[in-house]
Amino acid sequence: MRTSPSSSAQQARQGIAHRLREIRLDAGMTARAVAQMAGWHESKASKIEHGRTFPSEADIRAWCAACRAEDQTAELIAAARAADLMYVEWKRLQRTGLRQLQLSKIKMYEQVRHFRVYCSNVVPGLFQTAAYAEALLSSIATFREAPNDVAQAVAARVARARFLHEGDHRFAVLVEEWVLRSRIGDPEVMAGQLGHLLAIMSLPSVSVGIIPQSAERRMWPIEAFNIFDDTLVQVELLTAEINVSQPSEIAQYVRGFNQLAELAVYGAAARRLISSAIGELA
Repeated sequence: MRTSPSSSAQQARQGIAHRLREIRLDAGMTARAVAQMAGWHESKASKIEHGRTFPSEADIRAWCAACRAEDQTAELIAAARAADLMYVEWKRLQRTGLRQLQLSKIKMYEQVRHFRVYCSNVVPGLFQTAAYAEALLSSIATFREAPNDVAQAVAARVARARFLHEGDHRFAVLVEEWVLRSRIGDPEVMAGQLGHLLAIMSLPSVSVGIIPQSAERRMWPIEAFNIFDDTLVQVELLTAEINVSQPSEIAQYVRGFNQLAELAVYGAAARRLISSAIGELA
């Protein structure tokens, strides 16, 4: 089982282990008997129901068959798939390239009403120009040794920007000031990206906050994350994407976002910081 820093993923997987144990107990069987009927080493069943081994779909089918609980197989497999998606390594998400991952996000942006994003490293994807996205995704594809479909991935990412102009959506964006000065691409690419950020600030659906480097920190810089309404948080680590759905964890990210938002400047002050960063490119 892949380990995860998210308690949402851990609890979901532990819940499946508990359900399998209950099925075994309801059938009046020992863990050793289940393992024997499934053709496993005798310790495997114990490892599964104690959460040390996450069961595959084949394992779940074999377990339910051994316990004569085939009617619960489909529901358990669906739960296992959902738990497995709570912590997903990028190499798995991007094994066929970067385009499919971009396309998979479209439905989420269609449905979200209040989208909050904090980025401590780059300009958020929804607000990127094609040139900036190309420079960034090219670096990502190279680092992760993913198939190079960067051109298609860029097109898919940029196309999502239509949600800034249509539908009933609100977008709150927080970025650290150093993001404005961290060069992704050459100076021309960065100038275009920063100019685009200035243009986006005028949209009625968008709020852009810049956290100055001079701000007295009451909330430290943390990992980039997206909040979709109050139902899902996606956290971006170097190696994996974490999908947080547990209410208590979501509440912590909302609280973190609100505290970071208090450090940010908006409107004319934010524009001055962006314009200053553009001026430094000359």
